[in-house]
Amino acid sequence: MGLFLSIQEWKMNRYEKRMATMEAKGICPDCNGRGMNILSFNEYYLTNDFDCPGCNGSGLYTDWHENNQ
Repeated sequence: MGLFLSIQEWKMNRYEKRMATMEAKGICPDCNGRGMNILSFNEYYLTNDFDCPGCNGSGLYTDWHENNQ
């Protein structure tokens, strides 16, 4: 059980570090501040852009934080 707990701790620490970095930069963690996500069906076919559901297309951390409360 110690191995599983250490892996869980490592993942949680990594997630907290990423969230702290995104908050410091002020960008949405879902879309990395782009305001949109790219859905690729195939490498050689079509790609569709759509607004990020986390920040509603703004790319800001504050909007993402409000939507995820």
